Amino acid sequence: MRGVIMHAPGDVRVEDRDHPTVVEPTDAVIKLAATCICGSDLWPYRGAEPVDHQPMGHEYVGTVTEIGADVRTLAVGDFVVGSFFASDNTCEICRAGYQTHCVHRQQGAPGGAQSEYARIPLADGTLVATPGQPDPDLIPSLLAASDVLGTGWFAAVAAEVGPGKTVAVVGDGAVGLLGILAAKELGAERIIAMSRHADRQALARRFGATDIVEERGEEGVARIKELTGGLGAHSTIEAVGTQEAMMQAIHATRAGGHVGFVGVSHDVAIDGFQLFRSGVHLHGGPAPVRRFLPDLIRLIWDREIDPGVVFDLVLPLEEAAEGYRAMDERRAVKVLLTV
Repeated sequence: MRGVIMHAPGDVRVEDRDHPTVVEPTDAVIKLAATCICGSDLWPYRGAEPVDHQPMGHEYVGTVTEIGADVRTLAVGDFVVGSFFASDNTCEICRAGYQTHCVHRQQGAPGGAQSEYARIPLADGTLVATPGQPDPDLIPSLLAASDVLGTGWFAAVAAEVGPGKTVAVVGDGAVGLLGILAAKELGAERIIAMSRHADRQALARRFGATDIVEERGEEGVARIKELTGGLGAHSTIEAVGTQEAMMQAIHATRAGGHVGFVGVSHDVAIDGFQLFRSGVHLHGGPAPVRRFLPDLIRLIWDREIDPGVVFDLVLPLEEAAEGYRAMDERRAVKVLLTV
């Protein structure tokens, strides 16, 4: 089969690779219908994380082609959505809704999901079957549920978004934009998107943003305070993972408010005394996408939400290197790869 390998920072190639097979009796193998490039894939691409001949990709939807002897809830032919971490969905941590911290946690697609086929461990606990074979136009939205929608949704839940709340969103990538969609669905009264890019501002408004703030850092915080009577947002989503974004999120949140942080943190340090004085709640980390998948699939299947529009560039798998360049240069919000 064909699959994406990142040989070194900036060096992405599509190569012939071994076809995955069932290794453990709890595995499933799927034929991908689509995959995509994640903002977190750009960290190694830019040299901020080590990488050496790494199979890439952790977002996937497709059809089950093979199951292990112990798989009970899936059948060959099922169309499935999974998560970037595999989980048994039965341990005490999973039952509490934190499947990304499952005691048996594994990579969701250990051989990489930017490929034609993928092996998925712990298939019963990781994969969720759709009600039937989806219409082709639903596939991008179902793919979004595999990570960026589920992550944006967790960010909103972690930030305690709800009716009557004012929400600020730091980060206008796919996760931040879908955090806006989640905040809207969860009943937020006002949603402030922090973005300097016209195309992303337009998507933010489409997903439910009521205000746009172009300022950053202290100026951005001051603008949010101005929009909220000097108090700050009730709920803030941090979807970047940098020091500036984290401090912007904390400082833009009112005392007693909540920050949901899902940006993959790089060199972020929080001064304990500043946090102590802020009176702000912090919650986040790798999103337990599996917790939300059944509800997200239903919303997509019933066409109540359309997160797939976040994919603004579609390329064949063989052109993955161009997809990486487009996202790195901010010519695309998120790239879908057809398989």
